Amino acid sequence: MLDAAACVGSHDLLLITLDTLRYDVAMRALADGRTPFLAGLLARSEAGTWERRHTPGSFTWAAHQAFFAGFLPTPARPGPHPRLFAMAFPGSETTGPETATFDAPELVSGLRGRGYHTICVGGVGFFNGLTPLGSALPKLFDEQRWRPEFGVTEPTSTTHQVRWACERVAAQPSARRVFCFLNVSALHQPNCHYLPGREVDDADTQAAALAWVDGQLAPLFAALRQRAPLLAVVCSDHGTAYGEHGYVGHRLAHPTVWEVPYLELLLPRAGDPTP
Repeated sequence: MLDAAACVGSHDLLLITLDTLRYDVAMRALADGRTPFLAGLLARSEAGTWERRHTPGSFTWAAHQAFFAGFLPTPARPGPHPRLFAMAFPGSETTGPETATFDAPELVSGLRGRGYHTICVGGVGFFNGLTPLGSALPKLFDEQRWRPEFGVTEPTSTTHQVRWACERVAAQPSARRVFCFLNVSALHQPNCHYLPGREVDDADTQAAALAWVDGQLAPLFAALRQRAPLLAVVCSDHGTAYGEHGYVGHRLAHPTVWEVPYLELLLPRAGDPTP
């Protein structure tokens, strides 16, 4: 586990959720060499590869509510496992000396209280701001944006999301730390458009979507690392079933839903030596 407590205040923070990405799809794409940018990040992490974890929620709303409360995906092995972030409450068994702990109801306001500017880049419907439910999570942030080109039906959604995120990161004073949250919508259904001729989503079309997303992420990491060292978490919020044992979709208890890929790492500011 990284020493998140030591990073808060000195590092920018990035949380990317690759919405609906299955662990097995992420591992297969990595083994096939289809995600070179993510492979480079994974090689610099303590795990060296995607870590298999269990999500705290089987669909986007539940998982992100847990994430923002400090309950990121849990290592898929016996615990307890100390957490990167926690909101203070009596009796916590997963808060350790390296856990960044906040006397706050959730992570976003906790970081704001430590001087962070918080940015939400919307993706799937729970972040679109079009309804009271779709506004509940984005309104936690200092600034948030969703446009149709960020959504699940736009094949180039990640390009648009990353472009806006980079603009907002660059607009912040260099001395002010930033927490940037990006919900990548491209892995969510429909993703069949990433394989020409396909009309039905499956693990292959999701892998193609991930390969495309991989090529869009580098500018955001570069923009953040121009400002400060970076603590980054890249993970899925949940997986999805494509017919296994008769199950389709998510918000259900199946290993294809509960098992998610997870990456956490520290990156130095651009130009600084690697620790």
